[in-house]
Amino acid sequence: MRPRDLVASARKLLGKGKKGSPRQSDLKRALSTAYYAMFHALCWNCADSFIGKTKTSRSQSAWRQAYRAVDHGFAKSQCKNNSVMVRFPTEIQDFANQFVELQERRHEADYDPLSKFTRGGVHTAIDAADVAIKKLRASDNKDKTAFAAWTVMRNRSN
Repeated sequence: MRPRDLVASARKLLGKGKKGSPRQSDLKRALSTAYYAMFHALCWNCADSFIGKTKTSRSQSAWRQAYRAVDHGFAKSQCKNNSVMVRFPTEIQDFANQFVELQERRHEADYDPLSKFTRGGVHTAIDAADVAIKKLRASDNKDKTAFAAWTVMRNRSN
């Protein structure tokens, strides 16, 4: 899945230009989809960093394995580790912070039947996800690779 397509899907769920308030189910799906845009951007970053960016220069099965190696909970935990995240450039820190925020909001949207969201709040979350994804993509390759390793590989001390 392409992150930009997921961002577009999230925006479509908001029903831009339609009269009246969107249904809560559409707002919740939009918020969840915005999170998944970020998650898939992280997966894509890991696969490209570890295996290669072009189909002709990589093993497709290895790329898929690296893509699928990202674990939601572990990645969130690593992104919340401020003592390490401060070593990354601001753009990657911004992505990590937004990833944590949106994952928490996605859990609320997906699992709390009493939660309520507004079109404006969800629109803001989608925009923030879109900006964070663009910042990650624009980061230096060495920083993106280090971030990929940090969010996928468990640190073993001696």
